[in-house]
Amino acid sequence: MLKRYSREEMSNLWSEEAKFKYWLDVELAGVKAWMKLGFIPQDDGEKILKNAKFDIERIYEIEKDTKHDVIAFLTNVNENLGSESRFMHYGLTSTDCVDSALNLQIKASLEIIMKNLDSFLEILKNKALAYKNTLMIGRSHGIHGEIITFGFVLLSFFDEIRRAKKNLEIAKENISVGMFSGAMGNFTHSSLEFEKLACEFLGLKPAKISSQVISRDLHANVIAQIAILAGICEKIAVEIRHLQRTEVLEVNEFFDINQKGSSAMPHKRNPVLSENITGLCRILRGFLTPALEDIPLWHQRDISHSSVERFMFPDIFITLDFMLARLSNLVDNLIVYEENMIKNINLTGGLIFSQRILLELTKKGISRELAYKIVQRNSMKVWDKLNSGEFLKDKKDLFFNYLLQDKDLKSILTKDELKSMFNYNYYIKNIDEIFKRVLD
Repeated sequence: MLKRYSREEMSNLWSEEAKFKYWLDVELAGVKAWMKLGFIPQDDGEKILKNAKFDIERIYEIEKDTKHDVIAFLTNVNENLGSESRFMHYGLTSTDCVDSALNLQIKASLEIIMKNLDSFLEILKNKALAYKNTLMIGRSHGIHGEIITFGFVLLSFFDEIRRAKKNLEIAKENISVGMFSGAMGNFTHSSLEFEKLACEFLGLKPAKISSQVISRDLHANVIAQIAILAGICEKIAVEIRHLQRTEVLEVNEFFDINQKGSSAMPHKRNPVLSENITGLCRILRGFLTPALEDIPLWHQRDISHSSVERFMFPDIFITLDFMLARLSNLVDNLIVYEENMIKNINLTGGLIFSQRILLELTKKGISRELAYKIVQRNSMKVWDKLNSGEFLKDKKDLFFNYLLQDKDLKSILTKDELKSMFNYNYYIKNIDEIFKRVLD
């Protein structure tokens, strides 16, 4: 994993030291369970719990001969024990240790991610409330539509992130399982009671059933929920990138006084953070396909998933942790140009009021087809004027003035009635109720 895109807490959780620590925790949970069941003598069990330890370099040295990392690990641990070492790994198979430990790491990683999401949700909520009534133009297909508010946009992001968090919480609950069922998962050399006790020591639930591995649909579900979360996060980043374009300039990433935007053009203030987030989200989603392909293992197990997971889980959690921290900081320090938002609302000469006029005309009793024809033909005049290359000092009332001159419309609406339809606040009359529905 690139250090450039990593933070210490999550990186430490996926270090080699942490991996072997989790393996040892699992093995010792098995020892404790056997002790509680009376299989391991108390004295032997206490010696194991006191003296069991590992040395990473020694594990690597042993693995050169064994070509098996779990055996190398157990051999090294047993080098620190006496005859009581015969009880280590009793009735277990390698993946009892590896899969239970992996799920502990995933669980711990998701707990960090949940804290990140809680922090981000608080930022989004506060920003949404702060800009609840800040008018801006809504866009579809990149084209101006009707008036919304910037708070409305942020509230939508809040709702999506909150839903992604809930789905991750469910995935975390499902992945928080362990296995101590032995080769083939049939408990031939252990027992279901032993597994239950060992899992309790680790804060896990026993998997309902396992083969020689814990079923990989559970792991794929975690990755799938992360991929969805990444899609939402990229959506936020892309919106910021669009709104920062020079032609739009409704928001700006915070730009530090010593920051540089271009080696060639000193004026540049590029959306580098949101572009970086876009790239990191692509990486996160890229793990979904191999995660899904890890589900169909041969018979009761193979290790085709193993190499994938050695890359996948450290990279995806370290990247996700970093990306969420960067995105939170980006949104928290976002610069918002409210005056530019109003300027852009007026950019199309009042065309954004077309639907309201269409609907008001139908309320007067004329057909929708005729109403649409009246509104559209005057809209086209505005487009032609805007695209004529003629310098227009004031575009705001273009559409209104063309409509006033339309003989069909004048026979239906008065000037005052028409003027009342060009009202910004009409479009945010339900904003309080929308916020209440989302935040309550």
